[in-house]
Amino acid sequence: MSEKPEQSVYDYVVVGGGTAGSVIASRLTEDPGVSVAVIEGGPSDIDRDDVLTLRRWLGLLGGDLDYGYTTTEQPRGNSHILHSRAKVLGGCSSHNTLISFKPLPGDWDEWAAAGAEGWDHKAMDPYFTKLRNNIVPVDEKDRNAIARDFVDAARAATGVPRVEGFNKGPFKDGVGFFDLAYHPENNKRSSASVAYLHPHMEAGDRPNLTLLLETWAYKLEFDAPSASGEGPTARGVRVRDKDGVETLISARHEVVVCAGAVDTPRLLMHSGIGPKADLEKLGIPVLHDLPGVGENLLDHPESVIVWETNGPIPDNSAMDSDAGLFIQRDPDASGPDLMFHFYQIPFTDNPERLGYEKPEHGVSMTPNIPKPRSRGRVYLTSADPEVKPALDFRYFTDEDDYDGRTLVDGIRIAREIAKTEPLAGWLKREVCPGPDVTGDEELSEYARKVAHTVYHPAGTCRMGAADDRLAVVDPELKIRGLQSIRIADASVFPTMPAVNPMIGVLMVGEKCAELMGGGA
Repeated sequence: MSEKPEQSVYDYVVVGGGTAGSVIASRLTEDPGVSVAVIEGGPSDIDRDDVLTLRRWLGLLGGDLDYGYTTTEQPRGNSHILHSRAKVLGGCSSHNTLISFKPLPGDWDEWAAAGAEGWDHKAMDPYFTKLRNNIVPVDEKDRNAIARDFVDAARAATGVPRVEGFNKGPFKDGVGFFDLAYHPENNKRSSASVAYLHPHMEAGDRPNLTLLLETWAYKLEFDAPSASGEGPTARGVRVRDKDGVETLISARHEVVVCAGAVDTPRLLMHSGIGPKADLEKLGIPVLHDLPGVGENLLDHPESVIVWETNGPIPDNSAMDSDAGLFIQRDPDASGPDLMFHFYQIPFTDNPERLGYEKPEHGVSMTPNIPKPRSRGRVYLTSADPEVKPALDFRYFTDEDDYDGRTLVDGIRIAREIAKTEPLAGWLKREVCPGPDVTGDEELSEYARKVAHTVYHPAGTCRMGAADDRLAVVDPELKIRGLQSIRIADASVFPTMPAVNPMIGVLMVGEKCAELMGGGA
């Protein structure tokens, strides 16, 4: 395996060495006759304990391995959210908590109903068993006593069943410890890069795989449309390395864009692919009018309720948010419609902006919206590729205020859990929003002002049927109207899975590799 561009032409060029890109590069190069270059903006994660140690994840946010995107003004939400996106091999699987849920049957079937033929749960289930990550329940030694008591109290307060192994079968509600992609014996990640690339990087057994690290892709290159009427054909990617040297990395067969829900539409638009009127306003020559690029921006918004505890919390944990709760309020929903992460730390970054003080010892519950109805967009503000795009999540703008009401329900349920033993015995007082905040309007205002992200942007190049004007890719992940180019990352999600989406992105990578002829 090479980490220098010994050549500039490869069979396949993968833009982004993140969650899906790592999978695709590894699978394609199982064929020794296929050459693949991976263009990754960040450095390697090998020998980076700050990255590889799962419990150190919070220290990565806002640091030098974070692209650090912000959001536009959010009149009904929080305008101060830092949308961390990883700048390191492995992408956000090197940055996040590695909570690992196989998407629920209803999640995949929703995609199929939205025009993603062949992506229903029966078709997708086999890809979960192909994953190379070490996906295991939180180890017994990492099961903190207060998290155990949260599980018991949530079960008693809500009546949902205890779940031991959320991936053993579909569920509509439940409480328990998560499955994580990690190695419990040393708290090391089993990220996409660790599982799919490290074995070959360490063994040096993939001479056909080239990793171009600290290399930024800023424009896609295309041949002109053919006389037969076929659309422009992708021929490569223009990149800039850490020394500022610019190169064209060419693909004989295909380019696969795996840069994520922010940088994939960003790269397309700077290459002249996107909403024609928007590109023309910025003076970007339009190669292909594709109005859905950047639209349908999804996320899992969450709020937070914080308690001070009666003293310190035991120190053992996998990553300080090891257990959670799912509730199905609507019996007609296909799965859960309210979720909580339970943090064994006082998570007060946003409440402090409103004047709340962080307790020395505390815990948090973060109700979030599994199936949010608000939709945002990513768009450019400049023709300069180095200017970050604008992210307008349009939080809490859905017509019926379903998203806002979900968080209010979440805070009320969290309070019931906090009053229930054995968790109640740990808690000294509710810090925020505080016991005096009780009305629906007050709770809604608090919940929206301190709302955060679970770092799950998706949907900005969504998959759909041929007659779907805003679909960017077809069910084979090919960009509509273009040749020899696909997208494989969270941007292709038509709708948001009810669960944390990382495993879904890995499965997209596995399926994409198979569609391209790679993988066993």
